[in-house]
Amino acid sequence: MRIISGICRGHKLAEFDTMDIRPTTDRVRESLFNLISDFVMDAKVLDLFGGSGALSLEALSRGALNSVICDIDQRAIKLINHNAESLRLCHKLKVLNKSAEQFLNENKNSFDIIFLDPPYNKGIIAPVIEKIIDTNALSEDGIIVLESDNTDEHGEFLGLSILKQRKYGRTYITVYKRG
Repeated sequence: MRIISGICRGHKLAEFDTMDIRPTTDRVRESLFNLISDFVMDAKVLDLFGGSGALSLEALSRGALNSVICDIDQRAIKLINHNAESLRLCHKLKVLNKSAEQFLNENKNSFDIIFLDPPYNKGIIAPVIEKIIDTNALSEDGIIVLESDNTDEHGEFLGLSILKQRKYGRTYITVYKRG
């Protein structure tokens, strides 16, 4: 796994050494960022299921202003911090050991890009997206970028419209915008 573009291009990221974590592949991440390239520069980013931090770190490398990453797994927090330190991006990053719901309940800010790459088939997507809308965590012109698999939710949500959607094998990337 590596940073694909921007100031940290080519830098390798440390990965989990366990099979129970599913990182976004370089190919899917590159395609995802091609879909949202117009939204990244100077964006305030929120990554609610951080994993390795690759999505936020890629966004920062490509010119995002800052990022907040949440994950409930302490191993993920350590890995995100390690990757941020190796990229020298810690000053643009806030890493929190919190669930998506806990963060959204406490949050008072809005974000331009919200990444959602939750564990597949856990019934998490709809409640989190509804909470994002209810708490105004998404800025007026912001986008939600959802990674889901072909058996998970990736359709319409009240208050959002699908801006773009692509399928890569079993993986769906769905970009939502208000409206």
